[in-house]
Amino acid sequence: MNQPDVMETIDSRAVAGLRRDTSQLHRLETLTDVVYGIAIWRVFMLFPRPDEPAWNWHSWREFFASEGLTVLLIAIAVAVLIIYWLQSNTLFSLVERADGKFAVRAIIQLFFVLLFLFSIRVGTELPASAWTRGFESIAALLLGLSSTWMWSYAQKGRRLLHEDVTDDEARAVRRRIAAEPATALFTLPFVFTPIFWELAWFTYPAVRRFFRRSVTALTGRGSSP
Repeated sequence: MNQPDVMETIDSRAVAGLRRDTSQLHRLETLTDVVYGIAIWRVFMLFPRPDEPAWNWHSWREFFASEGLTVLLIAIAVAVLIIYWLQSNTLFSLVERADGKFAVRAIIQLFFVLLFLFSIRVGTELPASAWTRGFESIAALLLGLSSTWMWSYAQKGRRLLHEDVTDDEARAVRRRIAAEPATALFTLPFVFTPIFWELAWFTYPAVRRFFRRSVTALTGRGSSP
């Protein structure tokens, strides 16, 4: 086989590999959307419903007095899942393909989505305790860390990034997505105090602003990818 034939074979294999990786990325995007969509629906269905035997309230005041913490827990869980879903969409939009190692990381992240869903189910089915609250915080933390792990792999050496994503933008994304696991980590010391644990989740906007400012200082501009 002469040199032109060898180069043509190499090029055809590279094109085939790129096509497979691109197709794999699309499948991962679809799978991720399905898992997040089902998880959000399942959490939403944990809200107390009128057809349940325990539904004996005659006013909203009675309802929230009895189920207020449960409703707040479920609302926080829905918000966390939506935030991570949007984050996932952002990350997938910045990569042009997905190799096997990236796919493994993405699937591991989906496992932590399901683990977080399970932690919410535990928190609503069992009596509230430091253990159930800690389980939810740790599950949310692992979900965020898996997202950071996935992005770090895609970013390293620009192996999977789109050509129009600059190095500064890639580093900025890595810092920005740290806000979610940082918030989950912040809630852990409060697992022994129910009200303060719920309130700790509401620090997310402040934590996000902090990381945005650090990103602005890093890149020298306020725009986000």
